[in-house]
Amino acid sequence: MSRIAATFARLRAANHQGLIPFITAGDPSIEVTVPLMHALVEAGANMVELGVPFSDPMADGPVIQRASERALHAGTNLGHVLEMVREFRQRNADTPVILMGYLNPFEIAGYDAFAKAAADAGVDGVLTVDLPPEEAGEFLAAVRSNHLDLIFLLAPTSDEARIRRICDTASGFVYYVSLKGVTGASNLDVVSVAEKVKEIKRFTQLPVGVGFGISDGKTAAEIATVSDAVVVGSVLVKAIESMLDRPQEIPKTLAAVVADMRQAMDASAETPAAG
Repeated sequence: MSRIAATFARLRAANHQGLIPFITAGDPSIEVTVPLMHALVEAGANMVELGVPFSDPMADGPVIQRASERALHAGTNLGHVLEMVREFRQRNADTPVILMGYLNPFEIAGYDAFAKAAADAGVDGVLTVDLPPEEAGEFLAAVRSNHLDLIFLLAPTSDEARIRRICDTASGFVYYVSLKGVTGASNLDVVSVAEKVKEIKRFTQLPVGVGFGISDGKTAAEIATVSDAVVVGSVLVKAIESMLDRPQEIPKTLAAVVADMRQAMDASAETPAAG
C-alpha cells in the first residue's frame, strides 16, 4: 500500500479528514524548506504538497507566483526539490510528499529519469497542473512504473464526462478545485462544494481533497465535513511573504496556522466525510 493510501486509511479509521498544506520549495530560501516541512507535520499536517517553482505558473494567483519567483531567485531547481524530499525522509518515513507543479521541468528532466529520481528521493505523488489526462499517457506510464501516484484536478465547471475521465486516470486522490479562477481566490460556497464532491464520488473510490479558498480554521472545518482532505496553500505562502526579513520565524508561524486548522477540523470530526 502506498503512503498516500495508507494515510487515508488511517484517517478513515479515526473518522478524521486529511490536512494537506502547500508550500513552494525554496521559498524564501532552500535552507528553510525542510525545517518548514517538519514543522507542518508536527503541527498536524497529514501530507505535504511541495510546489516545484516555475517561471510561468499560469494557474496560480499573485501570491504563489511571487513565491515561485523568490524560489527561483534563490536558485531552486528540480534537483534541489528532490534533495529536499530526500533530506525530509531522513527523519520522516511515513508522511506522503506530493510534488505540485507544471509539466515543463519534468519534461526537460525526461519523464522516466524524473519519475525514477522522484521515487528514489521519497516522493509519493505528482500533480501537474497543466497536464490533461488526454495527453498524460507517456508521463503516466513513467510515474506508474515507479509506483508514484498521478493526481489530477477537477473544477466546478467539470461535467460528468470530464469527471469520469479524470477519475478513471487518477490515483492517490482526486483534487477538487473549489473555486473558479486562480489560487488565492475567495468566496467559497460550502454547499456547492458538498454537492460537487458527492457527484465526484459517484465515479471513484478514491478520496477527494478540496483546495482553493481555505484560509482559516473555520473554513477548513466546514470543508472537512464534506470531503476527505483539505488542501491549504495561499494563506501559508502569504504568511511566508510577510516574514521575509525574519525567515527563522517561518516554521513556527506556519505551524501555528496549520495547528489551528487541525484543531478546528478535529473538533468537527464527528460529522462524517461526504460520500
